Order: sequence, then structure tokens, then C-alpha cells
Amino acid sequence: MAIDSARLEELHIVRKVRETVRRWWGVELSFTDAAGAVVDHGKGIIIPPNNRICTSCLGDTKGLSLCNRSIEEAVARLPKGGGDGGSAQLLGPCHMGLDIVAAPIEFGDSRQGTMFACGFLVDRAAGDDVAREAALTQLGRLTLEVPHPIGAFTSIARIDERELPRLTDLMATCVSEIADHEETVRSRERAIVELRRELSGRYRFADIVGKSSAMQRMYQLLDRIVQSDVTVLVTGENGTGKELIARALHHNGPRKDKPFVAQNCAALNDNLLESELFGHVKGSFTGAARDKVGLFKSADGGTFFLDEVGDMSPAMQVKLLRVLQESTFVPVGGTKAEKIDIRIVAATNKDLRTMVSRREFREDLFYRLCVLNVEVPPLRDRLEDLPLLCDQFLANWQARGGPGVRPTKRLAPDVLASFYERSWPGNVRELENEIERLAVLSGDAEVITHDALPQLRAFSRPMAQDGGTLRASALLEQGLAQGLGGAVGKLERELIVAALEKTRGNRSRTAQILQVSRTTLLKKIRDYAIDGGPGAGGDEANDAARNANGPRAQSGPAKGEL
Repeated sequence: MAIDSARLEELHIVRKVRETVRRWWGVELSFTDAAGAVVDHGKGIIIPPNNRICTSCLGDTKGLSLCNRSIEEAVARLPKGGGDGGSAQLLGPCHMGLDIVAAPIEFGDSRQGTMFACGFLVDRAAGDDVAREAALTQLGRLTLEVPHPIGAFTSIARIDERELPRLTDLMATCVSEIADHEETVRSRERAIVELRRELSGRYRFADIVGKSSAMQRMYQLLDRIVQSDVTVLVTGENGTGKELIARALHHNGPRKDKPFVAQNCAALNDNLLESELFGHVKGSFTGAARDKVGLFKSADGGTFFLDEVGDMSPAMQVKLLRVLQESTFVPVGGTKAEKIDIRIVAATNKDLRTMVSRREFREDLFYRLCVLNVEVPPLRDRLEDLPLLCDQFLANWQARGGPGVRPTKRLAPDVLASFYERSWPGNVRELENEIERLAVLSGDAEVITHDALPQLRAFSRPMAQDGGTLRASALLEQGLAQGLGGAVGKLERELIVAALEKTRGNRSRTAQILQVSRTTLLKKIRDYAIDGGPGAGGDEANDAARNANGPRAQSGPAKGEL
């Protein structure tokens, strides 16, 4: 990054040091780039020192070239890195015999430029006559017209030799502050670049996880529309990732360097929503103490995401239609229309076509919003993506804890298999929350097993929608054939068998899991003729012993019993 002299000159310390040096010694401070070229001269800006000799020399083409070469040769003699690097030094005479002092500006492990002053003389016990003769000789060689050259020489600024350390100390302090400032600026710029790279990566289509055919079709559509400015309507159930699609369209499209602004249309009433979207002018309503810029104006040049657009009132629908048609809006209480350039991406979980037919949503607005429709499939229609999604969410959970803070985890095969039997009404959001909950409950274990699941959920697993429909139909048929009591009994028997298998036949633990008394469990085991499973023999022996000792022995588990 080349030195930006305009930015450096805005630094407080540069302005103060310049003013001090100018006031004390009548000397001007300037900058060169890393190669030693005077920055201002490269911009066509020539500010000569306050003496007639330098003014005449810099006003001549050959003289300007010689001045620049003198500065380049002088700063090249400065030490590079370490040692005295960063300190200001007297570097000898220029081509006119005048003195040059400079300090290197070093950051990023290399020299980025210098601060220098020239066009003055250091007052010494001897040597003024030599400098005068050199300056006058050079004026003759350049054939510069300087009236009264001897008088012009006396107008050159002088710095007492004992004052020189003060000048060099001021310059060294200044370049040190410049280096610190530039390091801070570069660090912030690197952080911004990393953040943009992270955002771009986070919302890349490749990171919208899924290999199912439904997702592949969606990817193909997104690839076609990402570089356009066409209005997009994203539809899908809650939790499917509609905002993720909107962000992906923005961060991978031509507006990625401009703002992305989102607003949930269901979160505010009409008055607040209008003020948020369009802004308002001071005094337009009670409490409007100052002008407010709306979100549409804030998103100018970028993308505006309207979430839950189906919940927008008819009055707000009319105002949004004007924005879509004319790309203009009027702030609340204002009289002048403001022009904006934004891309609209809307989202809803409602069937807007049905709402249009019922006159609950404006037909003209619907066709303005639905230029292109991206339908996000629900999780139950893409169950083959479950392994990829689970791995992604586990990796995200681990990354949020920082390197080495959280263990690497994976799902046990039977836990993953149980996910296929669930309907996932909350879709991907529900799955993400479930994975995070399991990761926390599993503690330090590397493999997440059913022990991390709630007791009832471990064996009471809702089916996916199609499987759940078949299951419900089967239960209904059984209920019609056996009666409600028979169907309930069959389900109760299945729960007891599943719990006994989980506890390996330990009836005390089984009773705790099912939240019934042990006596009730034993009665139902006898009624349903259930085999006690592994380890039942020992449990039966304990039962017999308690029965032999009478009711007192049945009041609680024997000492040492599991």
C-alpha cells in the first residue's frame, strides 16, 4: 500500500509537528514514497521552501528534476530496518548546497516512505561561505534568473547546530506515530477483508448443505439468477433457510460490496413498519424529534430482504408496490420523493396465490414480487441430506467454541437412524437446535448416543410425514378392529418392551423411565405376558423374596438392589 500523503496530513500529530517546525525554523516537512520520489511532486503539487533560490529552481524543469534526484539520493543513504531505522538524520547538501534532513517511515517490516525537510542551512562556525558559493554557482549553471542572488541567499532559513537534535527528535516522534497509525489501519483493513471472505464463504451456495435432487434443482436455479438484479420471491416453510438463500444471492452477486438490509414485515405494526422502511422527517408525528433515514435508503445500492411479506397489511402493500414500480418512496411526513437503487428479495411461508384468490394479497404486488420464485424444500422431502446437515451443525458447534475448546463429536448410527423417522416440523432450524442440544447433553463423549436423548424421546420417535401417515392409518385400522382399549394396550406393551430392552431387564429402572410404580409395572408385565429380558431372573428372585417377607418388604427396593 503506497503512502497516502493526503491521509497522513490529516493526522493530528503531523499537523502539529508541521506547524511547530514551520513556526520555530521556517522549514516545511514533506513526504516521499518508498523509492524516494517526492509524493507531492508526483501529484503535480509543488510547494517550495520559503526562499527565492529554491522557488526559482523548482519552477525550472531541469531544476525540479535535480531537486527530486537530490532527495532520492539522500533518503537512499538512510539505514534500512533496525539500528537507527526510524530516527531522523542530517543527510548532507542537495544539488544547490542546501541541507536535507529525513526520517524513514517503516511498518509492515519494510520501508514505506520518508518524512523530509530541505531548503535550509545548519548554522555552523564555518561553512556558510562555501554553501553560498555552491548555491550561486549552481544558479549560474542552470541559468536561473534570480534578482539579487546574494540577497536571495540570505533569505534561506537557518537552524542553529545546537537546535538540530530538536528537529530530528520531532520528526522521529512523528514518523513513529505514523507507523503505528498505518499498522492499525492495515490491521483493520485485513480484518475487513477476512470478514468479507468469511461472509462470502458462509453464504456460498456450496455451504447451503444438501445433495438431494430437490436441493440440486434449487442450486441450478440460483446459479442462473445470482448475477441478475431481478426481484426474487423465496417461499418455504419456517426453518427451511429462506434468509440464507437471500444472503447467498446478495453475497455472491454484483451487489456484494453494498449493504444487505433485512426487515421482518410481521414484527411491527403498520405505523412503525412504515417509519422503519421509509424513514420520517422531524415533526411528522408525536415523538419524531429528528429526521430518520429509512431502511430502504440505508440499503441503496445493495439488497433489501423483506421477510414474511405475506403478513403485510393492504395499506403497506400499496406503498411497497410504488417502490417496486418506480424505485422511489416518500418518507413519512415528507413531500419530496427519494430515488433508490436496490434489489428486492422477499420471503414468505404462506401461499400467496391462494391469498390473492381470497383478495388477502394484492395481485399486482404478487406479480411484481414473484418475477422469479425460489422454493426451498422442507427437510422431510430431503431426508437424504440428514448426514451432511448433522456433520455441518456439529462442526459449526465445535468451531464456535474456539480451537481445542470443544471436542469433536459424531452421532451414533442408531441416533442418526432415529432422525429419519421424525417429521421435523421445524425443518433445518429444528435439526440444528436438536444437534446443539445433543452436543451439550453428551458432555465430553465423542459419540452422541441415545443416552443424551430425553427418556421418552429415546423410544417414542415420530415418523416422517409419509411414514407417520401410514403408521396412523395402521393404528386406526387396529383401533377399529380391536377397539380403542385394544389399540392403547398394544402401544403400552410396545413401550414396556422397549424400556426393558433399554435397561437390560432391570425392572426398577424400567419403572423409573416409564414413570410408574414398580408394582404397576410388574402387574402390566404379567397382564401382557412380557418376557423380562436379559437379567430378569435375578429380578424375579428379588420379587419372590419380597413376597415371602410380606407387604413390608414390598414397600421399597431391597438394600443393594439396582
